[in-house]
Amino acid sequence: MALPVLKQPVSTLADYRRAVGGPAFPSHAIALTIDDGPHPVWTPKILRLLRKHHAPALFCMIGNQVLGHETTARDVAKDGHHLANHTWSHPTFLGRRRYKPVHKELHRAQEKIYDTTGQAPVLFRSPGGDWSPALLRASAGDGLIPLDWNKDPRDWDKPGVPHITRRLLAAKPGDILLCHDGGGDRSQTYAALAIVIPALQARGLRFVALDRKPPTHR
Repeated sequence: MALPVLKQPVSTLADYRRAVGGPAFPSHAIALTIDDGPHPVWTPKILRLLRKHHAPALFCMIGNQVLGHETTARDVAKDGHHLANHTWSHPTFLGRRRYKPVHKELHRAQEKIYDTTGQAPVLFRSPGGDWSPALLRASAGDGLIPLDWNKDPRDWDKPGVPHITRRLLAAKPGDILLCHDGGGDRSQTYAALAIVIPALQARGLRFVALDRKPPTHR
């Protein structure tokens, strides 16, 4: 089902609710998104951490990472976390590509994630946050809401646990946080999240899940 084309991707919870509709998130809500998995080592570790603190997250999965790690992908869904489409192969500069290869990246990932987990993502995150008007149109044409973030600790670059922790602890209500469970050694991310999740909860912030349901348009 095609969706209306957004002028820019969703980057906050307020943006998300405007795109999807429905009741507002609680005033103390934040969302955690985790990219580039599933990974056979780091995804299970992060799942255990989220389970310990009763914190939901959105896992933005790469199709060819689900391939071969189907059990891990299913474990994410079984734990009640929601899934997003993060393309089949995580190509760089996706916003510069033509519609046909873009559609293939989204469609293959969508099929693999759904066939493996039973969840059909309604959100799409472009690798590296690379967007263009054409990519926003392609996302809408494939029935996917384009999703960004507004708190990025750059954990993918392994800047050190203190740096990641400090950036994530700066979160405010309504923020969408970006972290990674795939793409290499994510020990720094895991160590930082072990500190950050309970610390943010102790401040009164509540981690919320982004809805599975597609947007409704009147």
